[in-house]
Amino acid sequence: MSVYINDLAAFLPNQPISNDQMEEVLGMVNQLPSRTRRIILRNNKIKNRYYAIDPKTGEATHTNAQLSAAAVRKLHPYDNFSVNDIECLCCGSSSPDQIVPGHASMVHGELGGNPCDIVSAAGICVSGMSALKYAWMNVALGLSSNAIATGSETSSSYLRSRMCCDVSPDKIEQLNTQPSLSFEADFLRWMLSDGAGAAFLSGNPSSQGISLRIDWIDILSFANEMETCMYAGADKLEDGTLFGWRQYSSPVEALKNNSFMLKQDVKLLNEEVMNITVERALGMVKEKYDLKTENIDWFLPHYSSDYFRLKVKERIDKIGLPIPMDKWFSNLTDNGNTGSASIYIMLTDLFHSGKLKKGDRLLCYIPESGRFSVCYMHLTVC
Repeated sequence: MSVYINDLAAFLPNQPISNDQMEEVLGMVNQLPSRTRRIILRNNKIKNRYYAIDPKTGEATHTNAQLSAAAVRKLHPYDNFSVNDIECLCCGSSSPDQIVPGHASMVHGELGGNPCDIVSAAGICVSGMSALKYAWMNVALGLSSNAIATGSETSSSYLRSRMCCDVSPDKIEQLNTQPSLSFEADFLRWMLSDGAGAAFLSGNPSSQGISLRIDWIDILSFANEMETCMYAGADKLEDGTLFGWRQYSSPVEALKNNSFMLKQDVKLLNEEVMNITVERALGMVKEKYDLKTENIDWFLPHYSSDYFRLKVKERIDKIGLPIPMDKWFSNLTDNGNTGSASIYIMLTDLFHSGKLKKGDRLLCYIPESGRFSVCYMHLTVC
């Protein structure tokens, strides 16, 4: 059974925050201005992003569940649609508001409506796609006549100054010559931001405009051979294993060791992310589906920084799938990196842009450096 995305919506909280406003909103670490902010921003090319933070008080304005619910409420797949009509709700995030209950339960609680099937997808960027894949399969199997999938992040909850530690001087000196080193904790402060996106799926194309038929969604994990690269709530040991926060003698000890900060193994990331998520994974997907350049009208890459844009291009060229840059679509500059919500927000902008025409084929790329996973999705405009 074919499944169609009949509408997409995004919710970005509050007013856009410019590069010059960021540190004022997030706060200064150790009451000192960041020495790396301008270097990092020069490489990632982001100009605006959104935070679920009141810029005057520094307090949160939205929970993650509220962001997701706000995106869902903006969906209008058909006349008189309401949250009472939702049969299946699938929510992915790397920053849920609590450890338990699951994120989808909290979103459902915010939305209200009727009892429905729910699923919470954990992880990092690919969690939003895991939610979408469950929604797709649910409708395709006829278990539900419709489903809504979301991806959402409140990354700012990790990024405020009270959650961060300073960057060592030797790392700062290396940033000018090795931009990839900025992917440690301080990088994440100047890169990640908040937002949510939602997609409405059904077994019939829309009668009111275009739809996106889901042709396939492939999610590949390379955790069988790769150690952890991005993590929070744990510390990485010399042997590559993680020491979780609950293994400490008390939560206080975990806090003292900054175990709850988002961290990145920069060396591992720089060595492997393009090889694993593009050259190897896309090589496998290309062979499986006999992908050809001439059959791709739009390429939607979720790269975390403009620093990686040309590196992605080099690798897709290398495996024999050269996609001209005029076929690429990204809104990273204006919306920042919203993790699991990024692909939803990109698709929303393109879907409502008027640029898509019947028969266009979209290839989406969503990498995750957590323990090296990646999702590729193929859509056709109907």
